[in-house]
Amino acid sequence: MNATVGDRLLVRANTVGERDRTGEIIQVQGPDGGPPYVVRFDDGHTGLVFPGPDAVIVPH
Repeated sequence: MNATVGDRLLVRANTVGERDRTGEIIQVQGPDGGPPYVVRFDDGHTGLVFPGPDAVIVPH
């Protein structure tokens, strides 16, 4: 999984009733665009993310 600043991260909900989480990648900390990523989620929360198999990068 590789990303650049400005790409969107979509994390699919894995429990019924939960919503998918989306946010903008504002920093890439891994080599060659790899994780971890600092993500500003649409709800305003910012955090360090190590995406799992339920995550998708959407290029900008």
